[in-house]
Amino acid sequence: MLITGISQLVTNFSGVPGDLGIIRDAAVVITDDTIAWVGPASDIPRIHRDAEVFDVGGRAALPGFVDAHTHLVFAGDRSDEFARRLRGESYEQILAGGGGIHSTVAATRAASLLQLTAVSLARAQRMLRSGTTTVEVKSGYGLTTDDEVRILQVAEGLQASGISVVPTFLGAHVPDRGADRATYVDLVIDEMLPAAASHAEFCDVFCDRGAFTVDDSRRILGAAAGHGLGIRMHAEQLAHTGGAALAAELGVASADHLDHATPEDAAALASAGVVATLLPASSFSMRSPQAPGRMLWDAGVTVALATDCNPGTSNVESMPLVIALACLEMGMTPEEAVWAATLGGAKSLQLTDRGRVASGSLADLVILDAPSYEHIPYRPGTDLVSRVMKAGEWVG
Repeated sequence: MLITGISQLVTNFSGVPGDLGIIRDAAVVITDDTIAWVGPASDIPRIHRDAEVFDVGGRAALPGFVDAHTHLVFAGDRSDEFARRLRGESYEQILAGGGGIHSTVAATRAASLLQLTAVSLARAQRMLRSGTTTVEVKSGYGLTTDDEVRILQVAEGLQASGISVVPTFLGAHVPDRGADRATYVDLVIDEMLPAAASHAEFCDVFCDRGAFTVDDSRRILGAAAGHGLGIRMHAEQLAHTGGAALAAELGVASADHLDHATPEDAAALASAGVVATLLPASSFSMRSPQAPGRMLWDAGVTVALATDCNPGTSNVESMPLVIALACLEMGMTPEEAVWAATLGGAKSLQLTDRGRVASGSLADLVILDAPSYEHIPYRPGTDLVSRVMKAGEWVG
């Protein structure tokens, strides 16, 4: 397929953070599921000129969004808790009273496999239609071995929607209600990890106040690495507890949230090559200060953006909205935010075949109903996604 009529093509070709590698009046050649050629329409090689032509009519194109942090598989909702937070209750007060994550755990355990698959598949399909072609999906709403494995199996099944899924084991989300934390950590290491490892690519830990300590996290992530899993962390979301420093020490793939990260944390993450996956929709939804995205970027940390899609603190499925929030609330430029939502997300998930529009990359593309990527933050709340290509096939 020869895609022409592209007013502005974001390629991310150089890989340099924030360098979108714009080509104007561009064309892209797709062979099977792979990008075969990219360049100005005036330079299309003769060998490709007889390909099936798809003219996008002067629209902008960019790589498919890579959403590198979601809790997509869950049942129930927490709209009542959202309203309670708006009336003044804190997240931690609600959690201590049996709400928060524990509320979703109860609803997810109670859902049948068919129900859980159906609601999760619908979310994945909506994400795909809004331009997300790769999504990371965490467990963490089971908190028993069987339930955690069931969530990961549902996550694996979401590939049926057409979206690419990277499953992550998050048994260490919070200790199960009523469980002793130390005993629960042992359960995660001794029982959950061996059962979950074959269904996941990464292991995550919620290292924060009210969840797991730095020492707990070090033990769990060390055990996960022993099972061949990549490692990543929730860090410094609710308080500064030392999670970012541990992320740098262990060289995790990604440290996520980082709302309370310090300049010292930023320097350590940059030196260790740890990606900072920032979640502006979560802070926006919780009405809390945003992560210091500007400071992290300027310190040389590789930044990714993600939705944190979950029922309690970020019931958001749209990466275009996240890009707008990163610009309007976090101080990132449109170029930085688009890069972080595409190639930054790929780097967070250690994927080398996407996040770019370049020869040899997976043919994941978003066609905007706009002439420029700048319209994404400029027009928040407007559905600007005209077409979505996943692995060489139009899916929306």
